[in-house]
Amino acid sequence: MKILLALTYYRPHVSGLTIYVERLAKAMARRGHDVTVLTSQYDKSLPREELRDGVRIVRVPVLARINKGVVMPTFSWYAYRLIKQSDVVSVHLPQLEASLMALLCRLVVRRPVVLTYHCDLRLPDGLFNRLVDAVVFVSNYIAGLLADRIVAYTEDFAVHSSYLSKFGRKIEVIYPPVEISPPTEAGCRALTEKLGLDGREVVGFAARFASEKGVEYLLGALPTILDRFPGLRVLYAGEYEDVMGERAYMDRLRPIIQRYRDHWTFLGVVPPEEMADFFSVCDCLVVASVNSTESFGLVQVEAMLSGTPVVATDLPGVREPVRVTGMGEVVPKENAHALGEAIVRVLRRGEAYLEPREEIERIFSLQKTVEDYEQLFRQTATTVGGGGSVD
Repeated sequence: MKILLALTYYRPHVSGLTIYVERLAKAMARRGHDVTVLTSQYDKSLPREELRDGVRIVRVPVLARINKGVVMPTFSWYAYRLIKQSDVVSVHLPQLEASLMALLCRLVVRRPVVLTYHCDLRLPDGLFNRLVDAVVFVSNYIAGLLADRIVAYTEDFAVHSSYLSKFGRKIEVIYPPVEISPPTEAGCRALTEKLGLDGREVVGFAARFASEKGVEYLLGALPTILDRFPGLRVLYAGEYEDVMGERAYMDRLRPIIQRYRDHWTFLGVVPPEEMADFFSVCDCLVVASVNSTESFGLVQVEAMLSGTPVVATDLPGVREPVRVTGMGEVVPKENAHALGEAIVRVLRRGEAYLEPREEIERIFSLQKTVEDYEQLFRQTATTVGGGGSVD
């Protein structure tokens, strides 16, 4: 099949959405499909077009940036040309251009379109940002009306989502693609020695430094945790300086982080091949997300596959990995005390939460995720009809 994947940001930008689409694209290419990614040239140093890991990446020039979004006047021309070359189009939301993609697919080029809804968009407070949120929601809603199928991460998120719940009969639930190698003894030992972790309890946090990630609630939980584990170290893996749209958030929390500088270490973006070692040296991973801009948390499953239990907030979809594996605790959102107490329980009784890697892989299988997508793409292309072969 000739598959077109469309999203606003792609690698090297790091987010759960970009990692998801990159894994899907590479896996589809390995299975012999002709895969193209249509995205923004958000950084002018990135090539307009390149082939990486068997995936063709086409980047549309960006005229201007609006908060976390981009303005791409020539997007429709790029989209029309690539849609014509494709058997099926996979659009990843939230995306301002979603309705344009769906309209081109259904009314102009006559190609099947499958949406994947990753999470809600919620920009920082302000009248203009609320307007942008509304415009993107309307665009995504129009795309939903025109789409042939819509993929959701979990049924839990789908039934609670103000967006997905409007399209019940179109929903296809597919767990996200999780892929991580086992941790290595040498890598874990090197990381432990480098950071001086011997004899210390370690809590991990893996995310962009963004307001929806709830970093302040982990900071608020530290007094509770340090009271029981005075040697505790927090390792923060992910982009944290000059994160797009999050400078004010960092400025607000920086003095608190400085107060705990002996217990808090920023690692920056950890290379994918080293993430398993990062998770493994942690005694607990925290996912403290506060709203529906988080719908799952891929890092949870990656941590579990690396032998590390998780404390996650009680949000639709986000609570799914802990619920189906038993590897951790679920706590109310925006509750630093409950978060701290749960982390303490996991640190004290870590082994009680562990499950074999093969059991986690049985539930969250990259191969099954890709096969489900492949079957969905084939069925949709066959039913709707495309412009080429669907072999």
